Amino acid sequence: MTAPDTAAPASTALLALDVGNTRLKWALYDRPEPGARLLAHGVQFLENIETLAEGDWRALRPPRWVLGSIVAGAGVRQRVEEQLELWDAPVQWVVPRPAEAGLVNGYDHPTRLGSDRWVAMIGARQRLLARGEARPCVVVMVGTAVTVEAIDAEGRFLGGIILPGHGIMLRALESGTAGLHVPTGEVRAFPTNTSDALTSGGTFAIAGAVQRMWDNLSRHTGQTPVCLMTGGAGWKMAPHMTVPFELVEGLIFDGLLAMARERFAASMPARA
Repeated sequence: MTAPDTAAPASTALLALDVGNTRLKWALYDRPEPGARLLAHGVQFLENIETLAEGDWRALRPPRWVLGSIVAGAGVRQRVEEQLELWDAPVQWVVPRPAEAGLVNGYDHPTRLGSDRWVAMIGARQRLLARGEARPCVVVMVGTAVTVEAIDAEGRFLGGIILPGHGIMLRALESGTAGLHVPTGEVRAFPTNTSDALTSGGTFAIAGAVQRMWDNLSRHTGQTPVCLMTGGAGWKMAPHMTVPFELVEGLIFDGLLAMARERFAASMPARA
């Protein structure tokens, strides 16, 4: 956790939450908009959520707004909300909409799209627009699960795929196949032992899925896509990718800031 910065007015602070399957990440910003100054941030494993109010969050300047993405279950959500009772700032949990913050949701049932996927795509789109690149984009999140999304140059989410992360793949093979309880191996072009074969297989499966989506989007749009990769395990994939990519941090927080600008702008005090 970083030390809190108390220089920002309390009335404009935003607490952004990214609650995944294993960890809760949080960031406090001085204003609810892209480019806002980061005041403090941290991460906590889900089993330690109950320590937040009396620990990491205790010395924070109270936020005016709380906006979060959560993919964990209802029990985790309730535990987080109990910690947020520290402040008089009701949390808004993201539910994907048909369109928001410059992105059109192409899912058959927009609200059924995972909130983390939606927010990360908005973050990717905003990142490209901020640097003047209205190009097709493949967004890759590598974590407990892996998601690979396609966005066209006009900001339409065309669709995406979900596949198991490294850990789930290995556990599935270990539980379903006798004799595969082996140590983690290395990624090799031509594996010659079971450990390396398992690790290489999972890595190549993820890299191949990204390559396929990149090819699909390239053919569909007639343009060369940008590929942005994020997630706690993104660095593991970086040496083995077969398409040009950028490894970036904070796409979900970028997306939450863009969404916060639209949701809270009307109630935000004017700058002095």
